[in-house]
Amino acid sequence: MIVLDLSSNQLQGQLSTPLPSVMHLDLSRNNFNSVIPASIGSSIISASFLSLSSNKFHGQIPESICNAKSLRVLDLSHNSLSGTLPQCFSTLSRTLGVLNLRRNNLIGTIFDKFSKYCRLQTLNLNENLLEGVIPMPLANCTNLEVFDIGNNQIHDAFPCHLKKISNLRILVLRSNKFYGSIGCEGPNDTWPMLQIVDLASNNLSGRLSIKSLANSKTMMADNKAYSELKYLHYNAGLGFPSYYQDTITVVSKGLQIELVKILTLFTSIDLSCNNLDRPKPKDLGVLKASYILNLSFNAFTDPIPPSLGKLSELESLDLSSNKLNGEIPMQLADGLTFLLVLNLSFNQLVGPIPFVKQFATFLEASYEGNKGLCGPHLRTKCGSVEPHSPFPTFEDTHSTSRPLIDWKFLSAELGFAFGFGMVIMPLMLLKRWRIRYYKHIDEIFFKIFPQLYLGGKKYRQVRAHRNLMQRH
Repeated sequence: MIVLDLSSNQLQGQLSTPLPSVMHLDLSRNNFNSVIPASIGSSIISASFLSLSSNKFHGQIPESICNAKSLRVLDLSHNSLSGTLPQCFSTLSRTLGVLNLRRNNLIGTIFDKFSKYCRLQTLNLNENLLEGVIPMPLANCTNLEVFDIGNNQIHDAFPCHLKKISNLRILVLRSNKFYGSIGCEGPNDTWPMLQIVDLASNNLSGRLSIKSLANSKTMMADNKAYSELKYLHYNAGLGFPSYYQDTITVVSKGLQIELVKILTLFTSIDLSCNNLDRPKPKDLGVLKASYILNLSFNAFTDPIPPSLGKLSELESLDLSSNKLNGEIPMQLADGLTFLLVLNLSFNQLVGPIPFVKQFATFLEASYEGNKGLCGPHLRTKCGSVEPHSPFPTFEDTHSTSRPLIDWKFLSAELGFAFGFGMVIMPLMLLKRWRIRYYKHIDEIFFKIFPQLYLGGKKYRQVRAHRNLMQRH
């Protein structure tokens, strides 16, 4: 037997050994509730694919797993595993392509040795209790495409030593204790393939240079040039279709969304909840293919750069809770035609809101906390000094005995009544006008419908008599 896939069933109890000797073993999404057997390594010596994710395994990760020298994919995510990361994983990185330990209770530091021949393509340690720093030897993993260590307690500067990993597509450092500036100096200071960047909820500071962070073709190019849709995945290379599908969680439109399949065209930048300031306007304008941009809860000042209007693919823009000033550029309303979510709240913006295209669909919540803004969706209308009062209550409308008349609603009715009276009243009051009016109307109807007034023969006699009178 080569493949044994028992995923998404209701298997439960303890995981017994020895396991079936197969190359592809998938026991994910079941109800196993036990420790991982200490001797598991001897059962999976020939295995290339092992997934025990989304169960209830607890205890430590057994060192014997490292005996599986042929292992290409190891997924132990979504369990309750504890303890430290086995140091032997550093040796396993020579053959391992995917290591996913996401959503466990692992403690300690990331193992500090990675082989010079590291073949890791995905390293996902998100939602654990890891501390320390990002080890320098991780830069040996030049094939790395997905690096996700979000929601841990890593205390380190921005990892510029990873900039030579040219294949990196996903960088998630969210909710840690990273500090300092983002920009990296020197040659090869960007990741040319980077498409998802999540650095939210850290202590990053200084001037933001997005171009130095993500100068990738994926974010800058016109997506229309990419006609073929592709997903990030890892091919275990077992001689038959054995793919591992990468997944990741992003914050999109204010909600946490788990991307089960990651399109290579999907681009997102989330730098919220830091202390960044003064982005370079030209840098923001080059991100033409970005779908999500979140710069909220930072220290940005100055006006909103009009160059943001060049982000024609943008669907979600959040610049809230900064100190942005000036007016909202019309270029945003003209250029962001696919925008579904906009949040400019709690800044220092002034002037009228562009009420065109997508901007005409956003409600007051998108602009609240900007006392100087005015527009149709706000209580402060442009041209008025004071904000409009709320709609009157029942008590307000009955607080006085004098009736309130809104002349705007009566203007059309008064106009009609005036015009109607100008025509009808003279006919009713003046007999001479009335006789002439009816005589004139009668002659018009006689010329149009003479047969209604006379029979056929008498009609011809009258007509002949009139013609004779006209000749004389």
